Amino acid sequence: MEETVPSVEAYEAAMVLSGVGDALGYRGGRWEYCTSGPQIHAELAELGGLAAITLEPPEWPVSDDTVLHLATAEGLATGGGGSMAPHRYRSLGLGSPLYPRLAVECSGPGGGTSPAGAGSPLRGCHGRHGGTQAWTHQHPGYLTAAAWGARRLSHPLQPPRYRLRGRHAQPGHRPQYRYPHAWELPTLIRVSIESGRMTHHHPTGYLGALAVALFGALGARGEPPERWGAELLRVLPLAWDYVEGTGVAVEDNAAAWPFFGEAWHRYLDSRGLLEGRGPAQVPSLPSPAERDTVYLGWALEGWAGRSGHDAPMVALEALLAAGGCWEDLCGRAVLHGGDNDSTGTIAAGCWGLQGGLTSVPSGLHCHLEHRERLRNAAHQLHVLAWGRR
Repeated sequence: MEETVPSVEAYEAAMVLSGVGDALGYRGGRWEYCTSGPQIHAELAELGGLAAITLEPPEWPVSDDTVLHLATAEGLATGGGGSMAPHRYRSLGLGSPLYPRLAVECSGPGGGTSPAGAGSPLRGCHGRHGGTQAWTHQHPGYLTAAAWGARRLSHPLQPPRYRLRGRHAQPGHRPQYRYPHAWELPTLIRVSIESGRMTHHHPTGYLGALAVALFGALGARGEPPERWGAELLRVLPLAWDYVEGTGVAVEDNAAAWPFFGEAWHRYLDSRGLLEGRGPAQVPSLPSPAERDTVYLGWALEGWAGRSGHDAPMVALEALLAAGGCWEDLCGRAVLHGGDNDSTGTIAAGCWGLQGGLTSVPSGLHCHLEHRERLRNAAHQLHVLAWGRR
């Protein structure tokens, strides 16, 4: 399929709506941690529906998903990523003007705009001697840091013990929209895996970063969502070649590797999409309760969309079912009884590439936290990916 060049406005909509999906699903933690889709929809009705909401702090801040997404985007926009040696992937964050404030903004209600609290994956990015740095597999702390709720090493020189951690999703760390071309696939694989492994070094976690980056690249160049899952399965062996080639805990990674691909194979088979051809066989699931039940069937630990395999799965399901309807997309990807901000960030961002901002109520995006940063990052990424047009 010939690549379609997206407009700057499409990139802008994708970045801004990723923040919208995050803030809406998060609702300051109230909806992210609500396990009942029907309750969320009832509360939405009491608010007057999507058109009656104005997303702005303090009630509607973005979460750490957007903070990390924006920091990664700004890091890539300042030149980080493709040509770097593995030990320099931390510059993805450090290249962002937002990065020095990440630990503060994600520290809690009194510490800024994104109260991710102790569960933030940024807890896996704190340096031993103060300050903040992102850990890659080259950093001594990487081998023992929990990607979710990590603790610092007791001594920087102690012998490393490798324990795979971090199956949970963190869609903020992905090079979405930066490497959209088919010939850039090796770079997209490398950068998405390494940026994901800064906080989530279990394959189920960092392959989620790969999936989201790949979906963004495919959407940017005009590939329909019906093809995305099959392309992901095609790319997974290439991803393994890269992981194996890094030589880091290969046996541990190999033992944990199959789950992600097997989960996606089952999902795509159930939707008639193993060959990447539509139409998708997506059940209607008209009620929030029905959607909660289906999503829980894909989940780990009873929280849909929390892990690297099912966060992009929920997002893709919503994109396939909603078509061009923003309200349907939000009902399926953002307002369910799972990890709403993670799935909302992914789905809304991908939807923005095709749907733009026209059909989105202005209150949802005009006052969004970090809106101008998101727009500026979108413009910079578009220039880097497609040149000045």
